[in-house]
Amino acid sequence: MAANESVARPESVSVALDAQSAANVIRIDGLVKWFDVGRGYGFIIPDNGMPDILLHLSCLRRDGFDAPLEGTRIACEVVARQKGYQCLKVLSVDHSTAIHPVVRKARTHNEVAPTTGWVRAKVKWFNRARGYGFATEGEGLGDIFIHMEILRKTALPEVAPDQWIYVRYGDSPKGKMASEVRLSLEGGPAHTN
Repeated sequence: MAANESVARPESVSVALDAQSAANVIRIDGLVKWFDVGRGYGFIIPDNGMPDILLHLSCLRRDGFDAPLEGTRIACEVVARQKGYQCLKVLSVDHSTAIHPVVRKARTHNEVAPTTGWVRAKVKWFNRARGYGFATEGEGLGDIFIHMEILRKTALPEVAPDQWIYVRYGDSPKGKMASEVRLSLEGGPAHTN
């Protein structure tokens, strides 16, 4: 029986590579169709017209390779499994054909120079997932925008609604923007407006 005929019968493939399984391993070359690092897998389109091949991140890492970009050329050994073909061993990776994602300008936080001393403010709301929130010095005094990056600078994981904080802020085109945030002034005077 030819090797290709054996591969078409998934029931003959076992997890361990014994003599029978070794006959079912096929070497292929192909292009990465897509790869999702978060999910830990992707697919290869073989050059020889076979169905797509499942490629696990654990297989890549075990063989010394990082997650590939779409279009990366890969040479590997594959085996038929119950749900289709799967990469067993990555032999080589060529990134020269990869399709690089569009490089976007990093969304950076615009910093402002503080124009106030430390003021006591109450957090109105803060959403860590969105990366920002607002605090206020009091009724009618306007909101102070707080960006997550400002909290990171002072090693604060987040602030909560109705929590009192101390903030220095400056003016931005969109209004008051925090430049520093603290939970306490640690012996320093609390300036309030």
